[in-house]
Amino acid sequence: MKDRFYNYILELQDTITSKLEEVDGKAKFQQDVWERPEGGGGRTRVIENGDVFEKGGVNISAVHGELPESMQQYFGVTDANFFACGLSLVLHPKNPMVPTVHANWRYFELYDQKGNIVDSWFGGGQDLTPYYLFEEDAVHFHQVCKTACDKHHPEYYDFYKKKCDAYFWNAHRDEARGVGGLFFDYCKSTDTFSMQDWYAFVTEVGNSFLESYVPIVEKRKHLTYTDANRTWQEIRRGRYVEFNLVHDKGTLFGLKTNGRIESILMSLPPHVQWVYDHHPEKGSDEEKLLNVLKKPVDWINIS
Repeated sequence: MKDRFYNYILELQDTITSKLEEVDGKAKFQQDVWERPEGGGGRTRVIENGDVFEKGGVNISAVHGELPESMQQYFGVTDANFFACGLSLVLHPKNPMVPTVHANWRYFELYDQKGNIVDSWFGGGQDLTPYYLFEEDAVHFHQVCKTACDKHHPEYYDFYKKKCDAYFWNAHRDEARGVGGLFFDYCKSTDTFSMQDWYAFVTEVGNSFLESYVPIVEKRKHLTYTDANRTWQEIRRGRYVEFNLVHDKGTLFGLKTNGRIESILMSLPPHVQWVYDHHPEKGSDEEKLLNVLKKPVDWINIS
């Protein structure tokens, strides 16, 4: 399974980066192939200073070795070895009318000292973070997510949408990071759903990513914007940074397992502001976004 999934994300990285270069029309992805001293490595691809994407990364990694003690405590195991592979992407567009997007699809195995697999699971998801809210964009993104989920289980969209709303919550701000999407983790074999079934589900979601995001980018990338719009975008990017450095489990795992720091922190935007006690103008589009982020929205059935 690990070889099968790793080969899948290799191909998916090629597919996604090729399409994003086409959408940008100017910038190309820079590639770094790196090795992790403790075992494994990855292929990092970063795009910067494009016509559409100010900064973004589409990274794959496959790392293995002895699980650090802090992570053994987290997983409740002792003397364990691990293998983890996945594709992680974050795209920060230049135009504030185009939302930031994040996605990740991953596979994990735990081994005993004899090399036997003692546990394995899939995880992943994708979520949208707009700076200016276009409701039809949020509806489109969620509809694509739901279509992918519905092919595998009628309850998965609702279940993993709620997981996403709960996970991407900036608790110290009491607001959502964005308008959500899907989040799933510890997807393990059961009597009714095998690891082959989980593979089919996760790859279905992964394959839906470009359909969920690219039409939004194409629709918004030529909209005009002001310096004030950029300032708001940079203030909201500060909230994105706060979530990734304070709450995000993927960032924590990368740091705890001595991951490549440049790849881990590629999720951070290039220009950010923290303005003291900032509040948007009453009745503004900026305030409209904040009001939406106070409570999860049922985007599929919004009227």
